[in-house]
Amino acid sequence: MVPKGVYVKSVRSLLDPNDRSNDPEAVLHRRSRPAKDEITSDWPQWLSHELVEIFQGLGIQRPWLHQAQAANLIHEGQHTIVSTGTASGKSMAYLMPGLDALYNSRDSGFNDADAAASVLYICPTKALAADQLSAVQALDVPGVRASAYDGDTDQATRTWVRQHANFVFTNPDMLHRGIMPNHPAWSRFFKRLRYIIIDEAHSYRGVFGAHVANLMRRLRRICAHYGASPIFIGASATSSDPEESFGRLIGAPAKAVTHDFSASGELVIGLWEPPLTEHRGENGAPVRRTAIAESASILTDLMADHTRTIVFIKSRRGAETIAALTRKHLERFAPELSVRLAAYRSGYLPTERREVERQLRSGELLGVTSTSALELGIDIAGLDAVVVAGWPGTRASFFQQIGRAGRSGQDALAIFVAAEDPLDTYLAHHPEAIFDLGVEATVFDPHNKYVLSGHLCAAAQESPLRPEELGLFGPRTEELLESLVQRGYLRRRPAGWFWTHPQYAAAMFSIRADGGGPVDIIDAETGALLGTMDSPQTHYQAHPGAIYVHQGASYHVEELDEQNHVVVVTRVNPDYYTTARDLTTVAVDSEERKSSHQELNIHFGEVTVTTQVVSFQRKSVASNEVLSEEPLELEARDLNTKSVWFTMTEQRLLRAGLTVDQFPGALHAAEHAMIGLLPLVATSDRWDIGGVSTALHMDTGHPTIFVYDAQPGGAGFAERGFERFTDWVRATRDAIESCECQYGCPSCVQSPKCGNRNNPLDKAGAILLLSAVLDDVEPRHHR
Repeated sequence: MVPKGVYVKSVRSLLDPNDRSNDPEAVLHRRSRPAKDEITSDWPQWLSHELVEIFQGLGIQRPWLHQAQAANLIHEGQHTIVSTGTASGKSMAYLMPGLDALYNSRDSGFNDADAAASVLYICPTKALAADQLSAVQALDVPGVRASAYDGDTDQATRTWVRQHANFVFTNPDMLHRGIMPNHPAWSRFFKRLRYIIIDEAHSYRGVFGAHVANLMRRLRRICAHYGASPIFIGASATSSDPEESFGRLIGAPAKAVTHDFSASGELVIGLWEPPLTEHRGENGAPVRRTAIAESASILTDLMADHTRTIVFIKSRRGAETIAALTRKHLERFAPELSVRLAAYRSGYLPTERREVERQLRSGELLGVTSTSALELGIDIAGLDAVVVAGWPGTRASFFQQIGRAGRSGQDALAIFVAAEDPLDTYLAHHPEAIFDLGVEATVFDPHNKYVLSGHLCAAAQESPLRPEELGLFGPRTEELLESLVQRGYLRRRPAGWFWTHPQYAAAMFSIRADGGGPVDIIDAETGALLGTMDSPQTHYQAHPGAIYVHQGASYHVEELDEQNHVVVVTRVNPDYYTTARDLTTVAVDSEERKSSHQELNIHFGEVTVTTQVVSFQRKSVASNEVLSEEPLELEARDLNTKSVWFTMTEQRLLRAGLTVDQFPGALHAAEHAMIGLLPLVATSDRWDIGGVSTALHMDTGHPTIFVYDAQPGGAGFAERGFERFTDWVRATRDAIESCECQYGCPSCVQSPKCGNRNNPLDKAGAILLLSAVLDDVEPRHHR
């Protein structure tokens, strides 16, 4: 017999406000999203009768109203984005015009570009592309030749796709490196291209968003080269101003369809805060049970109750660790269920991903722990519950994730488990910041010179850049082209700018990560390739002595060979994890924007950040207790990026009630908390940004706090912090003030990646400092 409630509390009854029989302290807030009825529409008059019959054969008697609205806009030739909730049938909006074009051109000659049609589908994950491809193939529409073209496609199939497919499913990476540099081989496809579908458009943010925006501009150039002018179609989770952000992504005006007319069951949402433990962390701060341990216990309860559940967490290691802890619980009480659990994340080999996806669809798996790979991933019906372990970074992502429950219209359950992080704590105690504010705008800067330079080279290699095309890439284009000519990448001729090297320009840079490309993770005992990791992550996650987790198994990093892009690991079974520590300095290069308020000056501009990973800690999985720390000898890395920073005079801080010896701790604590709270106003998470504070900065001459984008050239997050400075600071001050600890803890001012071991930190001083900032910005209104 399986005892219910390994974690003592029954999750279902905790989320029932009428049931107080169990300990309710963990759930700080309950919210119910009520069920709603559908509103349907007639099928569009232009849609082929045969396609209507195919859709009706699947049980879709009538489309939802938003599907028909979007399909009509697309058919009329408008670039269109559908920005509605999870499971609202966004794919039907683009399938209606896309399949109709392919069906109506089925009898045209293959080389008749005027009569023929083709469709290109782009999404950030292979899993989603594979799922959508399967759905299209299952429709069996006459004339539709659909196929994937990604890193998993073998050479023979690639040749067939180029020569015969008219509905191609790919991702930005393959488009960047494989398709567009070889566009002559795709000429027949591009000549016929009618529609370009960009799925999960809200995920293109920060530097990745800037890369994809420039990728779309290159794609528009190639289409124009072959005489095509395709319509762009976006599918996105609910986001702020999707019309503006999608237009910025594709470089052209777009229309948005945002009202969701689909049916849905009731979704009960609980905000859950793990309890304090008996342990004390750095500087004696109280330590809560980790979100990882808490989520594993919740998942155990739900699986024991045969509740189909998915747990989302941001990190690869977190997904693996939750699965491992849950499996240990189940092996004690319900061993037959322990095999119905799997982890899912990027870095897995294709065969591993496909097997997990298959088992999830079939119902063989009862529980899955995942990174956002499944947030944007396959269409899964029948899930009963979602657990979100730690804030996913944005409200858009949060609602996308919890929308994975109840996807067949049934009632469902969602739990947000707050991690030890200032933003998580703030949101768990301020539910209005989740449910009553609009979702964020998607932040990215297509004109980032570090991003744009590479794409200008790639565009010139694909087809020489003509002067009349420069407006497509923005106002900095000509200046950057001159720089590229001086550096020998391009050659200027009367006809335009030409690529000067034999290799493809696109092969020289990655659109997802900076520096060095992927690193292979190799098992020392077997020589097997376990997975891959982006090069910038290695100093933090694959340094010598680090613990690397893959498919529930833990590995000890024996060697980091940066020259050959290899990490060598051996199998271990530790009860700890590792976290790296670094030392960071910031130098101001230039100021672009400034705002002055009494003795407060707020700046935004270019900076150089120098970072060196100097040590790593071993921490207990169960309690986060620091077990040991060891030094590392790794080279420093420079980052040229964008930052927001502010200064106050020493006299102003003294008048605020601070003493001179409090300055370092107050600034340091405020910096940590501001990094943690920036995602409240920008579509970032803690790992997208960094910060430095100092009581006297050599470039400013005053006490200064920097918060910078952790990507070359900036990602747009720091600039959003400058623009929303007052809201950001107020939320930070309130989060610190409302935390129940006395001197500061990971839930308010301590940081998991602090290079100074969270010392010094002055919680009370940070409150005084941030209150003084607010007083100077808005003297009478901030309280």
